[in-house]
Amino acid sequence: MNEMAVGMDGPVGQADQEIPILFLHEVERTYRQGEAALNILNGAELALWPGQSVALVAPSGAGKSTLLHVAGLLEHPDHGDVYIDGRSTAILPDHERTRIRRNEIGFVYQSHHLLPEFSALENVVLPQLIRGLGRREAKKRAIELLDYLGLHNRIDHRPAELSGGEQQRVAIARAVANAPRILLADEPTGNLDIKTADHVFAAFTQLVRASGLATIIATHNMEIADRMDRRVTIQDGLVIELD
Repeated sequence: MNEMAVGMDGPVGQADQEIPILFLHEVERTYRQGEAALNILNGAELALWPGQSVALVAPSGAGKSTLLHVAGLLEHPDHGDVYIDGRSTAILPDHERTRIRRNEIGFVYQSHHLLPEFSALENVVLPQLIRGLGRREAKKRAIELLDYLGLHNRIDHRPAELSGGEQQRVAIARAVANAPRILLADEPTGNLDIKTADHVFAAFTQLVRASGLATIIATHNMEIADRMDRRVTIQDGLVIELD
């Protein structure tokens, strides 16, 4: 099956919009711990439309990271499928899944994972070069992104020379450098103090709304969650919409 066989009403009644850019259909994921089986996702479904932001709010161990890894094609579900722009990814070869991750999906993690030997600018340029963009164009886009995020005076600094909030803003710039259509963030402000987290999230949401990205953010911060278009949680391996 190559095209998504799902009604266009979607789980939140968006019948008048295009098909979801991301759709998790009956996703199951189980991990083995010795003789025991740990069922994390058990028929989970989630649809995400272009330009929409979703907060994934759930306690530790509920499966937030697993859901993001499956959605971002970093893990294969044991059952079910992940559709990107209506296209099934279940039987795609690894090189095609890698291509989709590189071109269509951006990731931001709780830890910035910047390359320590490179400057902020170089960290944002590198993924563009890997994709095949010319160095001049990649540098121009990197400077624009870092400037947009308020880092124009910090582009030549290495990660160790940046504050925690600055490091995370560089990570955000890197995540969107290749103009992905989907952005997945796993507790992107979890390591920051409240004031810095608020500043980083404000920059994050400004960039997301300006670019029309479809975004899922896993977070424990309900103030952050309340600023998103939708809020969902994970209960008994299922994705549940919150009011």
